Amino acid sequence: DLPDLVVIDGGRAQLDKALEARSEAAAWGVQMIGLAKARSERKVRGRKIEASEERVFLPGATEPIELARHSAARHLLERIRDEAHRFAITYHRKERGKIKSRLDSIPGVGPKRRKTLLSQFGSAKGVSQASVEELATVEGISPELAKDILAHLNRDKNSAS
Repeated sequence: DLPDLVVIDGGRAQLDKALEARSEAAAWGVQMIGLAKARSERKVRGRKIEASEERVFLPGATEPIELARHSAARHLLERIRDEAHRFAITYHRKERGKIKSRLDSIPGVGPKRRKTLLSQFGSAKGVSQASVEELATVEGISPELAKDILAHLNRDKNSAS
């Protein structure tokens, strides 16, 4: 079953991309709107503050609809968006917590060296494909530690097969 309405967190550009995806999926019965904040600066008692008004973008409409600050429609759409954000952030944190780098269990490789290795080689797989000489060029990685890293990663790779 498809939803009756999809609320896109974004303005015209994001809504247009979502409409393209809807066309490719041939999901014509699904209505779509974009929800975005219009940011503006105001002065209150001589201080600049950032204010935002919610705007709804409709397919085919040239101008967005600005929702009144205390309207029930605005409140409902804000709550939907906030819940979607909360759900996405919670999911992302959960998934990120599951991801343990294969480098985490190597003796002599702590958070700082792991970060340096990952920034240099992109991933644990990239580290495992490097040579001892390449690893030893990384700050804080001696040739002996480079050999240990490769031995550990290759042992993990062989035991996973």
